[in-house]
Amino acid sequence: LEALQSRYIGTGHADTTKHEWLSNIHRDSYASFVGHPPLLSYMSVGLGECKERVRAGLIERMVRPVGAPPPVEEE
Repeated sequence: LEALQSRYIGTGHADTTKHEWLSNIHRDSYASFVGHPPLLSYMSVGLGECKERVRAGLIERMVRPVGAPPPVEEE
């Protein structure tokens, strides 16, 4: 399991928070949408926007896909 976790960031590790895990999942999804042109075309038709606007919007959402991180509790 450790080899898998060191190879793929999205699998997380023992100290991964829920926010980090969700961010990785959303970023992976957005990257897949942007990287597969037929899927991007399908989404652009459904949203009624051109492909480039949808692509740009997905790339912008990769910055903070699930919002701001929760405050860190200090011990």
